[in-house]
Amino acid sequence: MTETSTASARLRGSIGVTGIVFLVIAAAAPLTSVGGALPLMIGLGNGAGAPTAYLIAAAVLLVFSVGYAAMSGHLDEAGAFYAYVRSGLGLGAGLGAAGLALLTYTAIQAGIYGLAASTVEKLVVHYGGPDLPWYSYAFAFMVVVAVLGYRNIELGAKVLGVLLVVEIGIIVALSAAVLIQGGAHGVDIVSFTPSAFFDGSPGVALMFAIASFIGFEATAIYGEETRDPRRTIPRATYLAVLTIGVLYAVASWAVVLAFGSDDVAAAAGTDPEGLTFTAARMFLGESAADLMAILLVTSLFAALLAFHNAISRYGYALARDGVGHPALGHIHLRHGSPHKASLAQSLSAALVVGTFALAGADPVLHLFTWMSGLATVAILLLMLLTSAAIIAFFRRTGLDRRRWHTVIAPALGTAGLLVITALVIDNLTILVGGSTIVATTLLAIVAATFAIGVALARTRRATEQRPSCDRTSVS
Repeated sequence: MTETSTASARLRGSIGVTGIVFLVIAAAAPLTSVGGALPLMIGLGNGAGAPTAYLIAAAVLLVFSVGYAAMSGHLDEAGAFYAYVRSGLGLGAGLGAAGLALLTYTAIQAGIYGLAASTVEKLVVHYGGPDLPWYSYAFAFMVVVAVLGYRNIELGAKVLGVLLVVEIGIIVALSAAVLIQGGAHGVDIVSFTPSAFFDGSPGVALMFAIASFIGFEATAIYGEETRDPRRTIPRATYLAVLTIGVLYAVASWAVVLAFGSDDVAAAAGTDPEGLTFTAARMFLGESAADLMAILLVTSLFAALLAFHNAISRYGYALARDGVGHPALGHIHLRHGSPHKASLAQSLSAALVVGTFALAGADPVLHLFTWMSGLATVAILLLMLLTSAAIIAFFRRTGLDRRRWHTVIAPALGTAGLLVITALVIDNLTILVGGSTIVATTLLAIVAATFAIGVALARTRRATEQRPSCDRTSVS
């Protein structure tokens, strides 16, 4: 026997604060954000003011995390946002939130498969290898992710830990080199002034900044697999948000200084794909720039594994609650992992990526860009629901009477998230390449996903309220 599906069964693991933080930062994919998203954020957004956007996003998420961490002391289920919304707002909103979570992580993971495959394809050709189609690399990534995702979470955390140490190391090295050498025209703090932040399109900058934090929910997703979740989850949440916010703010500031506060926007517009790598070449040397290009691949792989684990645990949590196929609620006896939910996630990723491949879509312009936009809107709505659920939960239960933790901070977080959500929706057309039709379609998908979750909850209630003689039992 290799699995258990008893109602009392729980995922197993002894991962600590450091492991959880690694999983969250892996999902944030630092080098992907600094090397891929940042140039677009500078060129399309607010130029030298980009670092401030990261600080604002981090500040909003820190305030949001106050109530989130407080509620984690009373819930440590694998469903995280879903479990929080269900407990605070009821099953209908909960299943709608679960749909948004699955949509978010499935979309962003599929997009990253496209970006990772395209990156590897170019590197292989650059170094004299065969010119294979991008999707061959995408499916190769899927096989490795599937093997690691099937096993115990601690193995995946160790793999991510090694990759992240090297990845963050090159980012810190670049930042230090630019600051020590004085950048292009000396070190200044223009990036952190209000005038720089409000220059150009700050809404676009905030859109990219908040997208860089997708995945920080993982601090609660792995609650069942942590040591002492009541302490681990809050500490990991604050540490992850602070680490990501500071790392991105400093790294983006360094990139701005590498070209100069007045010239960086033009440089980003001229060479959005190579901006960060050019900075590395100027301040660290040719070898470091080549290493950074290779580490971009490991950064993307780390993100793929992190999102795979998150989606698997959502599938498991839903199946355990009687939503979806019961087999997804099985736990591997030896690994203590949601192995069948993991296999189902691998299949769903293959279907999404395969669909884009068959359609002849571009892995970056279509798969990555569209899915990133979809995920950004969905995760913001999911966090708004969670903020409301936190307030409702503590008002109803009275389990925690600290007003800052249960009312004021969640309300402030909600206000901040509302502003960012409005800006993201207003600028979504830019993120998806200027197509109003695509932007409208993506918003419709988000709305439909939430509506389906609510409808599923109503159907489930109606079924449960039928007389027992009308029900059938399958064994």
